[in-house]
Amino acid sequence: MAMAGLQRLSSQISRNRSFSLYSKSLITRSSASSSSSLTPSSKKVSDRVVKLFAIDLDGKKREIVGLSGQTLLKTLANNGLIDPASHRLEEIDACSAECEVNIAQEWLLKLPPATYDEEYVLRRNSRARVLNKHSRLGCQVVLAPELQGMVVAVPEPKPWDIP
Repeated sequence: MAMAGLQRLSSQISRNRSFSLYSKSLITRSSASSSSSLTPSSKKVSDRVVKLFAIDLDGKKREIVGLSGQTLLKTLANNGLIDPASHRLEEIDACSAECEVNIAQEWLLKLPPATYDEEYVLRRNSRARVLNKHSRLGCQVVLAPELQGMVVAVPEPKPWDIP
């Protein structure tokens, strides 16, 4: 459809002698750029897929799928590994112990370091137990293509978080 419009415009330009060569090239270039702007500039969903491995509460390793830019918590909830109602907000202030995940050592090094707030929440949720060095908050880990294949364990809910 856009091509037919360009051909029609081109024939009108060639019939009208008052258009200069500059005008013709300007219209042709702007038409070409506008037709290329019709294609979506965002990546396809398949390009954003990040496959991870999650160890569930029964100790089974499952392959799960998330999207680049999505939090690990959202991915775990979407794949049925944690209760989505346990953490409705993607904010660090709303974290419960169920937001805590354990990440394999080689993948911890690929993540940005935990912020002061994240470490504070992890210590607060530990309730005086020794903090696991593999612990991170799922709401603070953002998936990216370089995390393809990451191994995550979902720890058992803490007694104080079970209703």
